[in-house]
Amino acid sequence: MRAIWKGAVSFGLVSIAVKLYSATEEKDIRFHQVHRTDGGRIKYQRTCSVDGEVVSFDDIAKGYDVGGGEMVILTDEDFAELPLSTSRAIDVLEFVPSEQIDPILFAKAYYLEPEGQAAKPYVLLRDALRDADRVAIVKIAIRQREQLATLRVRDDVLVLNTMMWPDEVRTPEFGFLDDDIETRPAELAMASSLIDSMAGSFKPEEFTDNYRAALQEVIDAKVEGREVVQPEEAEEAPAAAIDLMAALKASVERAKKARGENPSEGTDTAPPPAKKASTAPRASAKRTSPAAPAKKAASASKKTTAASKAASARKTTPAAKAAKKSA
Repeated sequence: MRAIWKGAVSFGLVSIAVKLYSATEEKDIRFHQVHRTDGGRIKYQRTCSVDGEVVSFDDIAKGYDVGGGEMVILTDEDFAELPLSTSRAIDVLEFVPSEQIDPILFAKAYYLEPEGQAAKPYVLLRDALRDADRVAIVKIAIRQREQLATLRVRDDVLVLNTMMWPDEVRTPEFGFLDDDIETRPAELAMASSLIDSMAGSFKPEEFTDNYRAALQEVIDAKVEGREVVQPEEAEEAPAAAIDLMAALKASVERAKKARGENPSEGTDTAPPPAKKASTAPRASAKRTSPAAPAKKAASASKKTTAASKAASARKTTPAAKAAKKSA
């Protein structure tokens, strides 16, 4: 790995010299734009929209559009005068419980390595964080931008996670949030049963990028000059179920079958199907508001069935594959 940043962690009066490394890397297969007939790389030139001339890197500056066709041009000197007090420092602001940080705020992860004689204070901060069971809230400037971040311990290494600023997180504004949608106790009980039947411990190594593997196989076939074999087609999603309870019950049975369990076990006490419950008199329904329109119920069924299908498809264990073939 190559260090992308050098500085120091400011921990009270203690300064810990560190190097910053990217902790993750994308494994996507990258392509170049080429000429179809001869494979030549496609090149782009930077031209000015005013005079049409090709512009060199030395003549390119940053501009801010203020509207009305006017542009404010900023130079390197303008950026150099900005008050980035943390340009070469990671300032620890406070220590907080990790559960107080919403994961939506996390952006990118970096490893911190002690530099020179900083191993002892590095280990001191690491062990103190672990014993306190807290994470450090810090500020750091990377590539001329100040960012909020956290410091935590992972595999005996300090990990820095850059974070979004609170005003960078969008507020979800969806129409269904204003609708009065109710779930019946029987439906909720069956959904909970489905969650219980699919409960497990997260093991990242059990999940693979099947698309990337298939694409690499196609590329290897092209390189070797052999016939390209089409990958197996994905199993088609079943038709949307109108009965939400029936869809939930079928999902529970499918999950149990994938685990090698008897699908009939524990189903005798399951709540009755939704259709039978709907034939009861209106007074016994125990609803506090009018029922949702039929279209919303069908839409909810589609989303629930699709979500259940997607959750089952992500697992690549042999048992799951056998379940798909026998389905």
